[in-house]
Amino acid sequence: MSTEQSAPEVETPRSKAVFRWVLMIALVTFFAGLLFGYDQGVISGALKGISNSFKVGSFAQEVITSWVTLGALIAALVAGISADRFGRRPVLMAAGVLFIGGAIIQAVSPGVEVLAVGRLVTGFGVGFASVIAPLYAAEMAPQRIRGRIVSTYQLAITFGIFLAYIVGDVLSSADWRTMFLLAAVPGVILIIGVFIVPESSRWYVKVGRSKDARESLEKVTEPGDVDKELADVQAQVDAEAAEGEASWGEVFSPRVRKALIVGVGLAIFQQITGINAIIYYASKIFASAGLVSTQSQTTATLYCVGLTNVLATFIAVAYIDRFGRRPLLLMGLVGMFISLCAVGLGFATQSRLDSGAGASIVGIITMVGLVVFIASFAFSLGPVVWTIISEIYPARVRGKAVSFATAANWGAAFLVAQFFLTLTEGIGNSATFFLFAAMCVLGFIFVWRYVPETRGRSLEEIQEMWNKGGSIKSWDETAPRP
Repeated sequence: MSTEQSAPEVETPRSKAVFRWVLMIALVTFFAGLLFGYDQGVISGALKGISNSFKVGSFAQEVITSWVTLGALIAALVAGISADRFGRRPVLMAAGVLFIGGAIIQAVSPGVEVLAVGRLVTGFGVGFASVIAPLYAAEMAPQRIRGRIVSTYQLAITFGIFLAYIVGDVLSSADWRTMFLLAAVPGVILIIGVFIVPESSRWYVKVGRSKDARESLEKVTEPGDVDKELADVQAQVDAEAAEGEASWGEVFSPRVRKALIVGVGLAIFQQITGINAIIYYASKIFASAGLVSTQSQTTATLYCVGLTNVLATFIAVAYIDRFGRRPLLLMGLVGMFISLCAVGLGFATQSRLDSGAGASIVGIITMVGLVVFIASFAFSLGPVVWTIISEIYPARVRGKAVSFATAANWGAAFLVAQFFLTLTEGIGNSATFFLFAAMCVLGFIFVWRYVPETRGRSLEEIQEMWNKGGSIKSWDETAPRP
């Protein structure tokens, strides 16, 4: 028997320093997502108090609720341009300032008009953060864990929603101003974090600041890999610079079109498969399961929706760089399809839910369907879509392309929110959820045919794969093994 043993890996001070910087970048990404999620979820607990304070009708409530989405749509369109011109950090800092400003405006608003303006300002912050946080994380994270770091953003969104549910459960509806004001705290932490972390090395290379790019890259890269990675980025940027400054026309050019279709398609499918509609109908579904009191429905929503959302997102964070993006998307869409069919069936049989065991059984099936849907979304379309969108575009047009894809996501979200009630009134609840299930089928086909596997590839290698063309199968055949 050999007495020789392989020497254990020694963690050097340099490795520890790299870990600390990567952790700090992940935390900045996390707080950007947390603010996004909190400002999405807080309105559910605050709306009743707002209605009591200002005596508003349903239309005003819809405006107060939806203007965050409208602000996000507007900001997403200019976020990429701003990030390409001024850098990633200044735009993230602007998002933090907007979050704080929006929180204060909402907390002190004397009427609906000012409150709506506060929601719009908050939406601007959401729009900036939703574009730049995953983009910055993708550009700065080490290649081997890039998916995990970018997925931190979606994990933070789910945690922010869960935190908003907890705040709404702890505070009374009369404390709605406090609910909004609390968003200023993570806003301050985000700004402090952005002051500490380095600017994107890829942005530095793009604007000709090679020395700064090396210093930035050295913070998050092992010494032996710095020269090669910097050379790869420089070669890519030089090739793109030879063509002049990128225009919006180039975003839609044949060279970028395949990547654009993938990003925009995923962004739209993330919304039209029904995530917001499911959350909207959570209390009604729980009522059909026998939870008749408002408190029991709120508690069920808090844990079955909010907590499930957070916990299932950890699956993506843990496995996105091991199993890859495509398997998680495909598995998630299958789970979403099955669960939406269960919810649709529950609504279809709701007229028979008068009392007794029959009502309980169908109600429980419907509730389980809801939980499965939330879990399936949380490890697939939720985090993976943001990861892929931040990876697949050439550095030359990345800011503009990510902005456009994110704006498409917010546009789809706005349309779903705006017309969901009209749809349910027109074709019924059951048919609406079966329609969402059909969208999952289309989403599965779209992912299977058009979405490539990007796991284990550098951003430059991904761009080279697009340049070579070929089928999705050719991407899979050359993909690094787990």
